[in-house]
Amino acid sequence: MNQEIIHTESAAKPLGVYPHARKVGDLLFLSGIGPRSAADNSIPGLKLDEAGNIISYDFEAECHAVFANVKAVLEASGSSWEKMVDVTVFLTNMKKDFPVYNKIYGEYFKGVLACRTTLEVKSLPTPISIELKVIATL
Repeated sequence: MNQEIIHTESAAKPLGVYPHARKVGDLLFLSGIGPRSAADNSIPGLKLDEAGNIISYDFEAECHAVFANVKAVLEASGSSWEKMVDVTVFLTNMKKDFPVYNKIYGEYFKGVLACRTTLEVKSLPTPISIELKVIATL
């Protein structure tokens, strides 16, 4: 079976020893992707105190940034936004952020109709509030 590892400079660098994506046959598996900037690793709208605790965050800005990162990895892999078939979303504050996420998701995914699972997690590896795990076709 044909397999290929994908790395791109168009999305934030992975935090560990893993690729942005991996092609296996006609499927593309993306690693978890957050809203960090590819240019400088910053998180849009995030304000931290001196100890690294979150003071405030702009969840809407993070949603747009994470979707842009996913799109960049899909395109670098030879796929596209419309070819997503399964999306798992991790939120750190379901009660507060889900309504905003669901609205923005609806704007980006209109017509895509990928299967979707949304989970709340206690935290993510960096002080982000959303991460996506995607499976797409090629």
